[in-house]
Amino acid sequence: MMACMDDSALADIANGLYALPFDEFMAARTAAAKAAADSGPGLPAAVRALPKPSVAAWAINMLAVHHPDILVQLADLGGRMRAAQSSLDAVGLRELGRERRTLLAAAVDAAHSVTKEQGRGISATIAADVERTLRALTADAGAAAAVQSGRLLQALSADGVDTVDLEGAVAVPEAVPAHRSVPPPLAGVGASGKKPRTTAEGTARRPADKPRLQAVRQTPRPASPSALEKAQTADAEAKADADAAVQEAQERTAQLEEAETEFSRLTAQTRDLRALLKSSEEQLDEARKLRETAAAEAKQAARTADKARRSATLAHERVLRLGNTRN
Repeated sequence: MMACMDDSALADIANGLYALPFDEFMAARTAAAKAAADSGPGLPAAVRALPKPSVAAWAINMLAVHHPDILVQLADLGGRMRAAQSSLDAVGLRELGRERRTLLAAAVDAAHSVTKEQGRGISATIAADVERTLRALTADAGAAAAVQSGRLLQALSADGVDTVDLEGAVAVPEAVPAHRSVPPPLAGVGASGKKPRTTAEGTARRPADKPRLQAVRQTPRPASPSALEKAQTADAEAKADADAAVQEAQERTAQLEEAETEFSRLTAQTRDLRALLKSSEEQLDEARKLRETAAAEAKQAARTADKARRSATLAHERVLRLGNTRN
């Protein structure tokens, strides 16, 4: 019982730590270890031993905290994909493959947004790790539980056939919650409207069920499919991905054609505008020269007029002087 209590207390602290912005983890872990000193030496040491997550794992933890609905949708899709694989439903796998591509793209976009909100964006390389981990979520129920725990430490990967290796992937794996029921599909991915999970809420929904990862691994697995069945399911999924890729390529080609048409139109318009600008500049230069010439002529005319006015004044004064002399 004491071990369970310790696991619960450690998980309670871990929930808070792994929900923090990436750069705050180390200082918060030190503070949490000091705060747990009254609990005896075991808990503080366990807190200090909690690993800092990779950036990709942190980004996924941000989804688990702030957008858990996205992970629930992917987990539900993964269950449906595994069912389709078991029944060798090639048509269903193609449809589910397209749905997965849409959900993964939306999830990666949400990861970009939520990490920026938490003060640290993610690069294209990290985004690829996030997508790879979320793809693994859809391939294995244990991976889904690890991702949804919000305490992921490293990125995951799956080949679509074997189970995902979860060794060292989750902090306090003994306290990963039991599987939650999946709600109906949401209207919009990434727009849950739910508040981020707090530490208290994480503890409240952790009843005395079997730990999620333990329960998944203890559940008897169905008989392993034959090599042919594995090849058939892998082939069906590959065809689904190929169909989706072809469709996306066609859409991108159409967008390219539209962009090239618009580029050609704007190029012609720019050429016409440049010609018009050149003509306008030439006309402006000519008008400037005419204005300068007119200004010089006007100035010269003003000087001539002033000289004529002075001459006229002098002539008039002479007339007046001569008239006075006669009188």
